[in-house]
Amino acid sequence: MKSRKIIFTTVLSALVCFGLCQQVQSATDTPDPGSISAGNTADGQLALLSLTTGIYNSAFGFYAALSISDQSFDTAVGAGTLLLDTAGTNTAVGAGALFSNSTGSDNDAFGTFALFNSTTGLFNNAVGREALFSNVDGSQNNAMGDLALFSNTSGGTNTAVGDDALFSVTTGNSNTALGDEAGSNLIDGEGNIYIGAQVQASGTSEFEFIRIGNDTAFTFPYDTFIAGIFNRNVANATAQFVFVDDTGKLGTVLVNAAGNKVATPQAMLNESRNQQKRIAELEGTVERLAAMVKEQAAQIQKVSAQLEVIKPAPQVVANKP
Repeated sequence: MKSRKIIFTTVLSALVCFGLCQQVQSATDTPDPGSISAGNTADGQLALLSLTTGIYNSAFGFYAALSISDQSFDTAVGAGTLLLDTAGTNTAVGAGALFSNSTGSDNDAFGTFALFNSTTGLFNNAVGREALFSNVDGSQNNAMGDLALFSNTSGGTNTAVGDDALFSVTTGNSNTALGDEAGSNLIDGEGNIYIGAQVQASGTSEFEFIRIGNDTAFTFPYDTFIAGIFNRNVANATAQFVFVDDTGKLGTVLVNAAGNKVATPQAMLNESRNQQKRIAELEGTVERLAAMVKEQAAQIQKVSAQLEVIKPAPQVVANKP
């Protein structure tokens, strides 16, 4: 951080000396309000110095929006903000924000040195100290948090929310990280999603992984609750078993240590369905047998009652004296 401040100060000092020598202006000169076109506002040493026909630009601070001439809709607040910009439609707030931008447009930088090195990138949003600091030509990135997407140079369509989120990504694309230091070790992966504080990739290159929560040693032993699963219908024809291993990975295919399939979950599911069908058939048979037994018992009881009716009366034999 200290070295960057020194570089920033040195560059600005050199530019000041160059500007003074070329234009023979005093160190306190600012644009004459009458010399800039309507709708522009400038306040600060050499702010909006090069403006010609551009409109609705605002520059506040030492050398803010120095190079803007016929471009419009720039807003620069802070020393050196949008210093080299010639594109317009950029917003920079904080010392050195969008400092190096030249032809990039539709960028928003809020924070000291946010998007500091970006030159031609488009549609980037950086909120936080040194967010997207190293970006050069990457476009459509969103970084919110100190040092978020700090190392990104040319990667695009990344979203990082949290301090140091996606810190090491340089050329990776379409990665999303939500949480402090989420995905901070990833360098050139693509299409990954990291949710939770300190959730990390398994290596520096990872493609199309989804990681939610950091469940490694010395962290939280999470219980997981997800609504919309329990007591919900699933298409029987395509349903599959879902397995989980000790790393927390979910899947429907079982493999051994070599990565070879050891079972076919769908076959297991089909067998389970067949067993359920056989059980249902057996239950039906038992019900029918029970009904038959009940009917037979009733018949037996009826026959027994009839036999009691036709049974001859007992004979009484008189004893002779």
